[in-house]
Amino acid sequence: MNEFGKQGNNTDLNTSIGLSNLGNVFWNLTPAELVEDSILSGEGMLTDTGALAIETGEFTGRSPKDRFIVCDAKTEDAVWWGDINIKFSEAQFDALYNRMKAYFNGKDLYVRDSYACADEEFKMNIRIVNELPWGNMFAYNMFLRPTDEELQNFLPDWHIVCAPNFHADPEIDGTRQHNFAVLNFSKKMILIGGTAYTGEIKKGIFSVLNFILPHEKNVLSMHCSANIGKDNDTAIFFGLSGTGKTTLSSDPDRRLIGDDEHGWSNNTVFNFEGGCYAKTIDLAADKEPQIYGAIKFGAILENIVFKEGTAQPDYTDGSITQNTRVSYPIDFIDNIVVPSIGAAPKNIFFLTADAFGVLPPISRLTKEQAMYHFMSGYTAKVAGTEMGITEPSTTFSACFGKAFLPLHPAKYAKLLGEKLEGTDIKVWLINTGWSGGSYGTGSRMKLSYTRAMITAAMNGKLDNVAFDNLPIFDLAIPTSCEGVPTEILNPKETWADKSAYDETANNLAGQFVKNFSQYAEETSADILAAAPKVMV
Repeated sequence: MNEFGKQGNNTDLNTSIGLSNLGNVFWNLTPAELVEDSILSGEGMLTDTGALAIETGEFTGRSPKDRFIVCDAKTEDAVWWGDINIKFSEAQFDALYNRMKAYFNGKDLYVRDSYACADEEFKMNIRIVNELPWGNMFAYNMFLRPTDEELQNFLPDWHIVCAPNFHADPEIDGTRQHNFAVLNFSKKMILIGGTAYTGEIKKGIFSVLNFILPHEKNVLSMHCSANIGKDNDTAIFFGLSGTGKTTLSSDPDRRLIGDDEHGWSNNTVFNFEGGCYAKTIDLAADKEPQIYGAIKFGAILENIVFKEGTAQPDYTDGSITQNTRVSYPIDFIDNIVVPSIGAAPKNIFFLTADAFGVLPPISRLTKEQAMYHFMSGYTAKVAGTEMGITEPSTTFSACFGKAFLPLHPAKYAKLLGEKLEGTDIKVWLINTGWSGGSYGTGSRMKLSYTRAMITAAMNGKLDNVAFDNLPIFDLAIPTSCEGVPTEILNPKETWADKSAYDETANNLAGQFVKNFSQYAEETSADILAAAPKVMV
């Protein structure tokens, strides 16, 4: 067994997680070395800008139905069990891992030491064991990178063992199918197999932090992006995929804290990660210059298609998947915060792409409304985004990240409410979706208008503006906003058929109420009172 790389010790793998009888083990290789290995093994190729292009194979996205949590003394009474957090026994975990260890016999592996949480108080050391070189490079890009000095005495808190080519046998292993991601909070391990989609690595640790930080540290973990203005004012942006979370936080006039995962402690908002994982479908230099410019040597492009006969990506081509992605270290973007920490936020934005054209482009929420909409996590999918969707459909994802929440959503909402209590933090609901009618009739809100509204909110230019009330949803909407046509601020006024608007709004309100019924028993009366009022 050979050891390559710096600060590597294969004895540690055997002692800590029982991995032995391995082939070559490559420790903490540089991105250049990992790119070279990926190309020589036929796993990737360079684009015209030097980025490494790879394909993740069968899975081009996460598989939520195949994520499990080991049910034991630590988790049994704490985890919100159900179709999001699926039980896996201790015995099943041990047996599955034994089969993975046998699979690794004689195989070359790549090991990466890294950490999560930019705030030193909550720092969590992670050791990732990868079967594929570009999987290890993804970990380099996405997690925080220790210095050479820190690597000398590195002690992992958690291990991730990732074997894309190892397939589980459901009859033997107790999985649903051949792919799996299993979290074990007592052994502090994540097992990933049967899928090469790199997002499983990233979201595995996010799920871990979503348990540890709120449950043990009283820190609100958040699926959000965050940035800081020139006056060191922090803003955070919650939103599901396609709502503009990454795009809207990439602001040339503000420094980026991070694009996806953060914690909010008593005094800080801090990034969990050391990189960005942005969608690239329809990416263009004029619309998202920071992301576009970050696609260079050291970045990894996933599942993109090349323009015929060239090494130039065609970002309009979604023939492999609409979920094309790029990962890169956060310092590939110029205006970032170092380290990735800010103060408590001044403004919070909930982003939704309302395909029904009901919600206003910007509205101000009360604390109770903020907790209600946080637990709702609403957006909408439109025709063509997924197989079988032929008209707009509602999507509710608690706390804008239901798939990654080991605890009940009410616990995260309670933490949010406590942090808002007695402060002047403003919470805004932003509709980046449709105006003037539903999808197919109305039109998508212009990005320039959305940016102008968010900028006005952050600069305090809406503080002295008059607000109207939007019935049914009871939302406070500004009557004017610099840089935005006044006629689009009230969504009903953009509809030619006002009665059709009322009917559509009432239907959407009913879906909000129906969705929230699953949380009613765990939710206080004042939050329930913030629900939309369905007209009979």
